[in-house]
Amino acid sequence: MTQPTPTVAPRDHISAFKRARMIATSSPVVFVASIILMLVVLSAIFAPWIVPHDPIRLSPAVRLKPPSDVYWLGTDAYGRDLLSRIILGGRVSLVVGVASAIFAVAVGLGLGLLAGYIRWLDAVLMRMVDGLMAIPSILLAIAIVSLWGASLWTVLVAITIPEVPRVVRLVRSLVLSAREEPYVEAAIAAGTSTARIMRRHLVPNTIAPLIIQGTYICASAILTEAILSFLGAGINPETPTWGNIMAEGRVYFQINPGIVMWPGLVVSVTILSINLLGDAVRDALDPRMAKRGIER
Repeated sequence: MTQPTPTVAPRDHISAFKRARMIATSSPVVFVASIILMLVVLSAIFAPWIVPHDPIRLSPAVRLKPPSDVYWLGTDAYGRDLLSRIILGGRVSLVVGVASAIFAVAVGLGLGLLAGYIRWLDAVLMRMVDGLMAIPSILLAIAIVSLWGASLWTVLVAITIPEVPRVVRLVRSLVLSAREEPYVEAAIAAGTSTARIMRRHLVPNTIAPLIIQGTYICASAILTEAILSFLGAGINPETPTWGNIMAEGRVYFQINPGIVMWPGLVVSVTILSINLLGDAVRDALDPRMAKRGIER
């Protein structure tokens, strides 16, 4: 008598698109934040084709105009359409946010792996990290921009450097915990190279926390860029960014408050949407949070 062939339960595999849709629709607030963030990103990508007016054309005859059918958000002190400049300014602000998050996570991951796995490097690297964290991030960013001059790359470096220590400390704590696991100790006992252990056993444990940390870095970088531009220590004033628009309009705030309020509102809504989406990603990737949701 032949034994029946045991059936294997199908593996529960969720595609990246389906997982993203589940995160975006996890709650009405997160869904609205996802829609707002998608609109901001799409408007920044297609800015040259959707702006209603030339965002850099000077028109002194229509300077400081209030909102109207022609200029939906009014004009600035040089007669430029405010809505067009906000849409175009989103390109630079989003690039700064995303690029700073990528660079900070990449550098912090490498240093955190070294600090957490190689013990003699831990004390040296962490003392350097503690020294950087002792300096207020905005002051360090202003000092870097003042030293190297205002440009997109300078602002990226100035924003990325203060964020790296936070990523290093996060990765180091994860690696210190993971290296005590039996599978890592078994790999060490088997003579597996350090690079292979890091790549196959340690890095996968940091992916989910780094994705969450990256969203917060992106939001923080957008805010920092706006602060630097508002203080005159950011990107060249000729390049439209949300911070530059507010910096140029602060002198005329009493005449036309919208020059400062509208880009400030866009910055606030964008950062809030990124943070809400980051919280949703954290809940989706954290098994404990998912278990709480099932129990509820």
